[in-house]
Amino acid sequence: MAPKVYIVIYSLYHHIYTLALEVQKGLVASGIDAKIFQVPETLSEEILTKMHAPPKPDVPVITVENLSEADGFLFGIPTRFGTMPAQIKSFLDSTGGLWAAGGLAGKFAGTFFSTASQHGGQETTAFTTITYFAHHGMIYVPLGFANPHLFDNSEVIGGSAYGAGTVANGDGSRQVSQKEKEIAITQGENFGKIVATYVKGKQ
Repeated sequence: MAPKVYIVIYSLYHHIYTLALEVQKGLVASGIDAKIFQVPETLSEEILTKMHAPPKPDVPVITVENLSEADGFLFGIPTRFGTMPAQIKSFLDSTGGLWAAGGLAGKFAGTFFSTASQHGGQETTAFTTITYFAHHGMIYVPLGFANPHLFDNSEVIGGSAYGAGTVANGDGSRQVSQKEKEIAITQGENFGKIVATYVKGKQ
């Protein structure tokens, strides 16, 4: 049975979802059974309409119970004021039962991001998410500078050593670039290889 990685996202304007699809490609290329889930929405339909939010991606909504099924997770996080949005936090805050039972200890975790600007907090979002992984005893896997596009200063490129990323503009008008997609694929490939090696060693 192939190792299993769940890509867990919140994506209001689909930038994170776009990256998630590329991350999934990289995972699959590494022999991983990779599925995309979204966390439950906390905003009402009325508020979402006022925000001109498009329909949600056609992926299942994850439950806390689903987390026990996977060997690792890549969390796609749109930054809000340099940290995760309420929707991600609400979901992670609901994992207390798994924490008490050690249900996620030894599982792998990684992160990728979307911000409005180049300095919108992709790295601080990683810092403030890692505390959850530490309390659960999860193994955090950063991207590093594994893709050469992360050294490219000729244009705006999201991502950092902590994970792939995109820069969406404050109004969401900038779409995920080809280079950002390639970085996301690299993250999926590298994360997948680590998880696959670990699972194979346990068998």
